[in-house]
Amino acid sequence: VAAQKCRKRKLNAILNLEEDVCNLQTQKESLKKEHSQCSKSINQIKQKLNNLYRDIFSRVRDDQGRPVNPHQYVIHCSSNGSVFIIPKHLAKSEQKQDNRIEQKQK
Repeated sequence: VAAQKCRKRKLNAILNLEEDVCNLQTQKESLKKEHSQCSKSINQIKQKLNNLYRDIFSRVRDDQGRPVNPHQYVIHCSSNGSVFIIPKHLAKSEQKQDNRIEQKQK
């Protein structure tokens, strides 16, 4: 009787593990699909952002009316909602300062 109970527990454990494996495989497939959809969405958003970036820089002019070089300038959005076009070297130094402030706040 003890051996029968032991075998029954072992079979139940195996069945439960097989069920867990099936559930995990289903979850894995679902996560793969979700990952694929997210990757597609990210790529679409990146493309839209690049198009917007190009559109903005095609319309912006400096003080003399010349087009602004997108390789030398970046679009910067401040925390209060203001949008600026600033030289890249200033944006990098400002980003370093922002990172230092965030680290101090932690």
